[in-house]
Amino acid sequence: MIRKTILMAMLVALAAATAQAQDARVELSGTAGWTFSDGVSGNANDNSVIRVDPADAFSWGARLGFLTTENVEIGALFGMQSTSLETPNLKIGDQSIYNYHGYVAYNFGDADAGARPYVLGGLGATQYGSVSTPVGDFGGQTKFSTTWAAGLKLYPGRNFGIRLEGRWTPTYIKSDAAGYWCDPYWGCYVLSDAQYSNQFELSGGIMLRF
Repeated sequence: MIRKTILMAMLVALAAATAQAQDARVELSGTAGWTFSDGVSGNANDNSVIRVDPADAFSWGARLGFLTTENVEIGALFGMQSTSLETPNLKIGDQSIYNYHGYVAYNFGDADAGARPYVLGGLGATQYGSVSTPVGDFGGQTKFSTTWAAGLKLYPGRNFGIRLEGRWTPTYIKSDAAGYWCDPYWGCYVLSDAQYSNQFELSGGIMLRF
């Protein structure tokens, strides 16, 4: 439901912007690539440490951006990675991971340049889909996440471009107790060690400018 709503909103916004814009201020992108993923660790029933990670896998995405100035861009992006959840010795089951982020990007150079490097930062959510195993499906969860990227846009034509990008998406999963800190005035506090699941995506794709 979330995916359908976001994609529909992107299409509606694209149609509205296309009807109003007199110059190329809207960019619609489709990308495909490979995502290197890691997960988190925890304690098993016997207090041994066990680690669970999504496998590195193919990923794809869609993006809609609006150039509010010659250099500043705001937009929304969607990404999906079809992967599997694994321990070091066992494949648990297949899983899909979805990313939904609003972002702000800064594009270097002039608007009519043939090549434009850019940096991007965004806020949103990462949705871990249900895990499909031989004994049934186990529900997933959605977590707050940020996303950060650097890339290059190449424009062989006025209304067509190529996007090359490296993007990092850290997602907070949990915090583990990591000892105590004591202050002579305020007492003692439990220290925590935050664990993040990270996705590192290398991708390329095409852009249409309106």
